[in-house]
Amino acid sequence: MGKKALLVVSFGTSFEEALPAIVNIEETCKKAFPDYDFYRAFTSGMIIRKWARTKNVIIHNPDEVMKRLVAEGYEEVICQPTHIINGLEYDKMMNMLLAYRDQIPTIKVGTPLLTEEEDYKEACEIVMQELEKPLAKDEAFVFMGHGTEHFANSAYSQFENMLRDLGHESTYVGTVEGFPSLDYVIRRLKIREIKKVYVMPLMIVAGDHARNDLAGAEADSWDSILKADGFETEVIMKGLGEIDAIAEMFVKHLKKAESL
Repeated sequence: MGKKALLVVSFGTSFEEALPAIVNIEETCKKAFPDYDFYRAFTSGMIIRKWARTKNVIIHNPDEVMKRLVAEGYEEVICQPTHIINGLEYDKMMNMLLAYRDQIPTIKVGTPLLTEEEDYKEACEIVMQELEKPLAKDEAFVFMGHGTEHFANSAYSQFENMLRDLGHESTYVGTVEGFPSLDYVIRRLKIREIKKVYVMPLMIVAGDHARNDLAGAEADSWDSILKADGFETEVIMKGLGEIDAIAEMFVKHLKKAESL
C-alpha cells in the first residue's frame, strides 16, 4: 500500500476564535478517511503571513504541501476545499494542484460547498434548520456572503432563490464585494416593511468580515447601517463550518472526489 494523504484546503482566517469552524470540517474529513495522513493548507497568502508574524505559526499553501508530498513519496492525495463557491480561491488552489499531476499518481479533488443544484438545496435546509426561528411578519433573515468579481458570484443569488423555493420568503442574501449589495437588500426589506433583521455570515468562518464588516461598531458595518436605517438587528455570529451537517456535506463531496 502506497502512502496516502488527505489535504483540506481553506481560504483561512486570522481570527483564532473563528478557527474552530475550519477545524470542525478538517476533523470531520479525518474521521471519514482514517487511513490517510492529514495535511492543512490555506490559500490566502496574507493570512498565512499574519499567522507567522503574530503567532509564529507556520501554515502552508497548497503548492508547498504538494511539494512536500512529492518529496515524501506519496502516491495518492485526496483534496477537499472548504470554499463555498467555485471562485477565485478555488481556481488558485486547482492551478497549484494541477502542477503536480505528473508527479503523484493519483490526485483527487472534491468540489466546493455550492456546486450542484442539490448542494444549494441541502445547504439551505441545513442553515434554516440551524436557525430554528419562527419569524414574525415584519422580521427577516439577512445573510452576508463575501462576493467576488468572479462569475461564480451568481451562487449568492441562487442561494437566495433556493431559500425562497423551499418556502423561506423572508430571507435575503447580500455580499460585501459583489452583487447583491446591502443597499439592494435594504430596498427590498423596506418594500416588505420589515422592522427586525437577524444577520448572519454566509461564510465558512465568522472571522474578519463577520466581526468587522457585519457586526463592527464602525458606521460602515452592516449592523450599523441597518440600525441607522431604522431596523432592529440581531447578529448571529456563527460560521457555516461550525455546523456539523455542513461539515458532513464536505465529506460527501470528498467521497465523490474526481481525479485531476
